[in-house]
Amino acid sequence: MRVGLYPGTFDPVTHGHIDIIRRACSLVDRLVIGVAINRDKGPLFSLEERVAMVQSECVPLGAERGCEVLVHPFENLLIDCAHDVGAGVIIRGLRAVADFEYEFQMVGMNRSMDNSIETVFLMADAKNQAIASKLVKEIARLGGDVSKFVTPAVNKALTAKFTA
Repeated sequence: MRVGLYPGTFDPVTHGHIDIIRRACSLVDRLVIGVAINRDKGPLFSLEERVAMVQSECVPLGAERGCEVLVHPFENLLIDCAHDVGAGVIIRGLRAVADFEYEFQMVGMNRSMDNSIETVFLMADAKNQAIASKLVKEIARLGGDVSKFVTPAVNKALTAKFTA
């Protein structure tokens, strides 16, 4: 069984993330979406909220694509998380050249810890290249319309965060 790990903070999950997940499902039999705890980023949504959003938006997508999708919170090294879930491949989405520079460094470090785990980069679809969770949160915080960037359920959760 081919197992992939797609890690991120998913704060919140966007159409860009969902596109990468949809496409990753064609590459693996089981896709584990690793929701990083990452206290340093100071997420808007709690870990429980982010896990619930990813589960509700992405697990059904996997079923449609014939891929088992699991959601796994983690706070350890990415390579250790890959070992924990039995992943042979780490899947990363790229939006721009700037993403590649950071990701290239990460691949080097991960390969130095375990060169048996491959990293696969999926380029964001052109319509999703500008979408970043950080920008989506900023637009929502300032009262802008983010419905083009997130699902209706995530849009509702963002609205609730900023109108409370």
